[in-house]
Amino acid sequence: MVKVGIIGGSGLDDPELLGNAESMSVDTPYGRPSSALSVGKISGVDVVLLARHGKKHQLSPTQVNYRANIFAMKDQGVTHIVATTACGSLKEEIDRGHFVIVDQFIDFTKHRKITFHDSFENRAVHTPMAEPFDIELRKTLHKATKELGYVAHFGGTVITIEGPRFSTKAESKMFRMWGGDVINMSVAPEVILANEAKVPYAAVAMSTDYDCWKEDEEPVSWEEILEMFNRNADRVKKLLIHVVSMIKRGN
Repeated sequence: MVKVGIIGGSGLDDPELLGNAESMSVDTPYGRPSSALSVGKISGVDVVLLARHGKKHQLSPTQVNYRANIFAMKDQGVTHIVATTACGSLKEEIDRGHFVIVDQFIDFTKHRKITFHDSFENRAVHTPMAEPFDIELRKTLHKATKELGYVAHFGGTVITIEGPRFSTKAESKMFRMWGGDVINMSVAPEVILANEAKVPYAAVAMSTDYDCWKEDEEPVSWEEILEMFNRNADRVKKLLIHVVSMIKRGN
């Protein structure tokens, strides 16, 4: 049976996405998730919605309990995880409001628990990570963006930084040299843990700014990100609803 987990980023944790949503507080061996789970349906499909940064966006990227979030999703029996995230663009052609269906990540975080396997006392666990984002789920996301008439880039490398500060110009230019396409503060270790839990995971990133590498632009600000994301929140919600219905059909 299909059951979709949605991890909502800034502005996209609205339980009104779901029909007859119920709030469910859960605990895990790794502590409490970022928020109570909203459990309901979209297009007849069971959906579990989680606010990554908490219901009031009270958790910084470093404070998010990624292990508890992914464990809770797995424990609820989700068969797919679709995540949303705001991102900065590291490429001229990825404009504000464009979607990127990322296929690779570079983890530049420093202070996060990145595995469920802190000890190898029982057995060694080294999870393959060559293709971290589920290809079929990525194809479904991309098809959905095209059907809705959105501009989307199929594939791209996301750099995840620790935050909460933004990059320096030197860092931003370095990330471009590394081959990064977009930058954010949340995909890693979320995608790593989903792979360890063996739950297909894909993330749709929406470009809100040009970070600070672009000399003819003002450096990114949190206010700019929120303004752009809120302006486009309805588009992302429509995308999530469409994707869930497509997953139901097996597209």
